Amino acid sequence: MSNITCLLADDHPAVIQALSDYLTARDVVIVGTARDGQEALDVIVATKPQVAVVDLRMPRVSGTEVARQTARLSPKTAVILYTAYGERSFLTEALDAGASGFILKEAPLAEVHRAIEFVSTGRTYVDPGLAGVLSSAVASERTLNLTQRERETLRLLADGLSNEEIGKQLFISPETVRTHIRKAMAKLDADTRTQAVATALRESLIA
Repeated sequence: MSNITCLLADDHPAVIQALSDYLTARDVVIVGTARDGQEALDVIVATKPQVAVVDLRMPRVSGTEVARQTARLSPKTAVILYTAYGERSFLTEALDAGASGFILKEAPLAEVHRAIEFVSTGRTYVDPGLAGVLSSAVASERTLNLTQRERETLRLLADGLSNEEIGKQLFISPETVRTHIRKAMAKLDADTRTQAVATALRESLIA
């Protein structure tokens, strides 16, 4: 696997320096840094990194808005929000905006590296410390609505597997996989399979 390209955005220089030093030593290529959200967007558009690690609460443009605009301006860039805050409203809004991951600032740097590797392959990463915050009051109801096979399909989809690979693991045809995904999307009110996976993760329907 080629080295992962990454942007770091935080309004605290010490945080950027610590992340940069740690990740560079592990062959992550830091293509740029930013001190506010607008600068982060400018660098993302200019460099198209695979991953952008962005502080949730940034000056000028918030991390959530960076995630939303990145989905439009550089759709192949996965945005991880790096946050000291665990308010559910912020996090669910950011997931809906297209963020691919969340990391608490208190997490070990090794966890940040793991999250970067995770989202660079198309998966979604949620810090274990935020799992409870992201759970929803309607999760139990939706869990009952989703069949076990639909949950299994979404879980494998979250791991980055294709329809064909999921079919082989579950011993079903790719067309049956597509049917399970379509049904799960309808039950989760999701317009895309990515949104379905994000909703299932957010509401702890899959792990």
